[in-house]
Amino acid sequence: QPQLVESGGGLVQPGGSLRLSCAVSGSRLDYYFIGWFRHAPGKEREGVSCISSSGATNYADSVKGRFTTTRDNAKNTVYLQINSLKPEDTAVYYCAAAHNYECSTLAAWGQGTLVTVSS
Repeated sequence: QPQLVESGGGLVQPGGSLRLSCAVSGSRLDYYFIGWFRHAPGKEREGVSCISSSGATNYADSVKGRFTTTRDNAKNTVYLQINSLKPEDTAVYYCAAAHNYECSTLAAWGQGTLVTVSS
C-alpha cells in the first residue's frame, strides 16, 4: 500500500500560480496511476486530473488549460501545476494512487493540502 504526502498549498492571489507535489513512498510510483482531486467547502469532491505511469494525462473540463500534472518516477513524485488561479479553485487538494486511467479505482489517499485563492 503506497503512502502519499501532498505539499505546496497556501494562500495565493487570483491570477497566481502554485505547484503542488505528491510524494509517494512504500511502493514504486510507476505501479500506479496518480490522480489529483479537490474538495471545496460545501461541494462534492471533484476529480481534477489523472496521470498514467507513462505520463498520459486526462483532466476535468473545469481545469483544462490551467492545470498540468506531471510525474517524475525517479523521484517518486507527481506534480500539479496550477495557473491563473481563481477563487473557485479554493479547496483541499488530494492526490491518490489508482489502478485505472480514470483514477476511479483507488488504492490510497494523501492527507491533502489546502489551496486558498483570495485577494
